[in-house]
Amino acid sequence: MSKTVTLRLDDNIYQRFRGMATSDNRPLSNFIETAALRFVEEYEYVDEFEMEEINDNASLKRSIKSGIRDAKAGRGCFV
Repeated sequence: MSKTVTLRLDDNIYQRFRGMATSDNRPLSNFIETAALRFVEEYEYVDEFEMEEINDNASLKRSIKSGIRDAKAGRGCFV
């Protein structure tokens, strides 16, 4: 079920978003929702280059595996 959210924007930002939504021929709410989702996905996930760098780092992989073992065993303070 969708939710309604109130968003306060400066007039210049509103006009910019409105113009971009109009040029894409879609509602302003859809434009803002799509932009927010793209932002979250960009910062939430690693791309293939970052993943390759992680996979090539043996020390980091050992550290991650150790952290997983500690978490499963309930050791440490997790934030």
